[in-house]
Amino acid sequence: METRVTLWLLLFLCLGTNVVQGNPNYKDALAKSILFFQGQRSGRLPTNQLLSWRSNSGLSDGALARVDLTGGYYDAGDNVKFNLPMAYTTTMLSWSTLEYGKRMGAQLPDARAAIRWATDYLLKCATATPGKLYVGVGDPNVDHKCWERPEDMDTARSVYSVSPSNPGSDVAGETAAALAAASLVFRAADPKYSRLLLKTAKQVMQFAMQYRGAYSDSLGSAVCPFYCSYSGYKDELLWGAAWLYRATNDVYYANFLKSLGANDATDIFSWDNKLAGARVLLSRRALLNKDGSYDQFRQQVEDFMCRILPNSPSSTTQYTPGGLMFKLSESNLQYVTSITFLLTTYSKYMSSTKHTFSCGNMVVTPSTLKYLAKKQVDYILGVNPLKMSYMVGYGTTFPRRIHHRGSSLPSLVSHPQAIGCQGGFQPFYYGSSPNPTLLTGAIVGGPDQNDAFSDDRTAYSHSEPATYINAAIVGPLTTLQHHTQL
Repeated sequence: METRVTLWLLLFLCLGTNVVQGNPNYKDALAKSILFFQGQRSGRLPTNQLLSWRSNSGLSDGALARVDLTGGYYDAGDNVKFNLPMAYTTTMLSWSTLEYGKRMGAQLPDARAAIRWATDYLLKCATATPGKLYVGVGDPNVDHKCWERPEDMDTARSVYSVSPSNPGSDVAGETAAALAAASLVFRAADPKYSRLLLKTAKQVMQFAMQYRGAYSDSLGSAVCPFYCSYSGYKDELLWGAAWLYRATNDVYYANFLKSLGANDATDIFSWDNKLAGARVLLSRRALLNKDGSYDQFRQQVEDFMCRILPNSPSSTTQYTPGGLMFKLSESNLQYVTSITFLLTTYSKYMSSTKHTFSCGNMVVTPSTLKYLAKKQVDYILGVNPLKMSYMVGYGTTFPRRIHHRGSSLPSLVSHPQAIGCQGGFQPFYYGSSPNPTLLTGAIVGGPDQNDAFSDDRTAYSHSEPATYINAAIVGPLTTLQHHTQL
């Protein structure tokens, strides 16, 4: 006899006698999750900058290649612009806005602004030099030896690119995805900008398809081990083509993505591996458009979900005693937020068509996925054994010593004197004092597999925030602020 997993999940949500029952303020968390991106901005800041402790930085970025590559985001707690995770961040922010923008209310203009800060930069990277795609600024090996504010950067701002002779199908495919997804966000709000984004996305995707190769092989230590393309580039080709198809309805992209043979099973979704995300995006056509030719992607999504759900006979996902999904020890919350986005979005598609599926003899309904997604978001917001919010500035107990150069050092307003490369290590980096400036909305790497968290600045795997952690939680937070009772 089939068992319904929803009832089991209700019990799972109450795991652990130490887990507090909370009532998170999703609206506040949503506003802060988007505000965070202002703290990561590179370039000349606008007059409406709300995180006023940040100032202009990286104003000569691109000069070493005689191009303008100012703008964009620093990926995490350092002062480097890595385009692979930045473009993924942009794609996820755009997808969140496409799926849930009508429910964002006052946060919609801020979400669009966060996307545009990235796409303005990505457009420069794609169009500054014919035959080249710029993919990063700043030498990570040099930058990581310094602990200084972005406003004080005195290290060489090296420029990295891919080209036909040094390809990067992964970073190009992700850049194309970001530009295509963003073109849909701005299609009604700014048609001219939208057309530019889509035109450039097509060009970059063609480059990704025509000149095959991993950017890790072309750029070596400039991107590895930081953002190596561990999963290869086929997932980005699928992801990029899926977004171009969504934006254009051009059968050229449909034929390409179906011919790729990107059929590996997966139980993860991240800046590196896009297979699950691409399949959810394509499954939309199977469910909402009733297009049977996309049924293979729906089946692959449901195989993925069965690998994620607790108590599924094919589950490959570990959970902490407090109920947090635990994938990898380094910055685990990046996987939690990305997978939670897919849970939320696929449940939306399922609800629209009253669709269910099975994991063995276990029936999975839209509510099954929603419950698990809510559990993950609530855990991040403080419904956990430590009663710790993992979003800076949200709640009363949150990480105070995050691994982030700008936040851990006094602002220019309070300390106008420059802090050099080595000047920030003592007393700031190695000190035990809370960070002097608050990076509001930042979600850190999170606790370990036993729900423990030390709030230690030097433990970067747990205390470092990143743009891609935040980008993926925007959609689930938007949904939850309207559906507190699932």
